[in-house]
Amino acid sequence: MATRITYKFKNQAKEINFAYDKYHDIYEAVAAAEGVDLTRYLMMEQQIAMTSKGSSAVKDFRAKEFARFGFSDIYYHKDEPKKP
Repeated sequence: MATRITYKFKNQAKEINFAYDKYHDIYEAVAAAEGVDLTRYLMMEQQIAMTSKGSSAVKDFRAKEFARFGFSDIYYHKDEPKKP
């Protein structure tokens, strides 16, 4: 089953194919497609995950950082197989 990600990078709409065997999540895939280095981001995300009690802190951090990188409207699309 094919999966795609649509997103905007610096207000330019883009679409890429996605597979979990290559990337941990859709955010890593869009960053790799645009050549954004996530080394420092991933370290900070890990620290926030260890110190926060819920996942909302990590989600909030991710949303703010990816907006700062220039990303918006990141969506995961799963293509359903066509029925005969």
